[in-house]
Amino acid sequence: MAQRPRGELRIIGGHWRSRRIRFAHEAVRPTPDRVRQKTFDWLAPRIRGARVLDVCAGSGAMGLEALSRGAAEVCFVERDRRAAAAIEAALALLAPAASARVAQADAALFLTRPPAEAGYDIAFVDPPYNADIWATLLPRLGAWMAPEHRIYIEWPRSARPDFGVALDWHRESTASQVSFGLASLASGEPPSTGDLA
Repeated sequence: MAQRPRGELRIIGGHWRSRRIRFAHEAVRPTPDRVRQKTFDWLAPRIRGARVLDVCAGSGAMGLEALSRGAAEVCFVERDRRAAAAIEAALALLAPAASARVAQADAALFLTRPPAEAGYDIAFVDPPYNADIWATLLPRLGAWMAPEHRIYIEWPRSARPDFGVALDWHRESTASQVSFGLASLASGEPPSTGDLA
């Protein structure tokens, strides 16, 4: 099998299945195909028509896959300028009319803003592993999510992080060096924008 060119990923399902897009490979670590496939199998009953927030979007693979599979709207949040520009280029190529936007911003700061329109059904939270900011990001999602939401979380298999918030886990798995799962903020968990410290 020919090796995929560096800086290129493939959409694995939906309208854009097998389409290839470029990403800023120096800046990001895309979620592996196997992990994306399993995650979207889990999300199959929920993805069509969903409002999606892709936090620390990186390559944009998760949000683009969501759009390909029928999500109504995706907001990509990515700090790195090159990575954000690559997501914008992919959107221009695949779906210039899609209801999607790219916010070039630090995710932790972005989530402290009052959402212009809350009620996201799905969030993808996959920060750089060495940043160790799950406990900063996850509590701040409370104000952004719809009541019956799902949050995809990815972390290194070698060490389960402190997530900083009570979670109800619905699915969990591992693949190679990656652990990942679907959760929701635990019932009764108050919405929070967290502390900037």
